[in-house]
Amino acid sequence: MMEPVALPDRFDQAVEALVFASDVPLRPEDVARAYGEVTGIDASEGEVEAAVGRLNAAYRTGGRAFRIQRWAGGLRMATVDEVHPFVRALFEEDASRRLSQSLLETLAVIAYKQPVTRPEVDHLRGVNSDYALRQLLERDFVTICGRGEGVGRPLLYATTDRFLDQFGLDATADLPSPREIEEILADPAFNRERAALLAGLTSPSAPEPTDHVEADA
Repeated sequence: MMEPVALPDRFDQAVEALVFASDVPLRPEDVARAYGEVTGIDASEGEVEAAVGRLNAAYRTGGRAFRIQRWAGGLRMATVDEVHPFVRALFEEDASRRLSQSLLETLAVIAYKQPVTRPEVDHLRGVNSDYALRQLLERDFVTICGRGEGVGRPLLYATTDRFLDQFGLDATADLPSPREIEEILADPAFNRERAALLAGLTSPSAPEPTDHVEADA
């Protein structure tokens, strides 16, 4: 008969799995709550933090390329600085070129409304923006900049320095006003430039999951 797994090992494994599986930074209290719901054993935020410390120590000892780090009040998996050049070499070119209409639309909402929550982005677009936000986070056009004050304290999103670089802006204050956008859209020369721009930004790629309209509660 197999010996039961010691609680610290089981707990560390659960913490690792939860942080790894989450698409957004996971608060320690949410990790503790999920563990308690499954096992019936209460765990504190301090015990979660201790588990993170043990896991990161094991990652360092094993020479792993990732760590669990603090981000926007939560925990997330992230690669270590030493391997960033390899990650950039693989993904950076595609990330800058392949921006679908859905991603461009979501990015525009965040740029003009930042800091903004996902429910606010969903409301303004009229569709679910989970996929678009994940892609923009992965491509470093958007970052998590804190938490809102509403129910559940939703994450707040804002644009990054890379967004400014890619779109030739010194600051978000340089974004055109809605009136300027209307004037630009009415200019025939803009349509020719837009066609050339989109040809570079939206090169063929794997089909993007379709955003769907959320049903009213």
